Amino acid sequence: MTAVHNVSDPQRILPEQAGSGASRLGMATLCTRAWGLLVRAGRGIRWYMTALMGDSAYGTYVAHHRRTHPGEEPMTERQFWRQKMDDQDRNPGARCC
Repeated sequence: MTAVHNVSDPQRILPEQAGSGASRLGMATLCTRAWGLLVRAGRGIRWYMTALMGDSAYGTYVAHHRRTHPGEEPMTERQFWRQKMDDQDRNPGARCC
């Protein structure tokens, strides 16, 4: 007995349909979804690495400063990193270097 599959549903791609001409739309959808997942994973890895390395620390500081001290100017990026490094030197805590 052969199984009946709904070929008109582009979301459902079965191995036996992958080579048929009727599933070209389905393969295009599958490739688009795979590409979208790769892009999303790449963005997630990039976000994680920049957060881990502290690259977004100044932007976070400026957003916080503007929210809590609306009338004051935030430190420049150079001043921010200088203070951050000085604080880390005074209080090393648990860090590798």
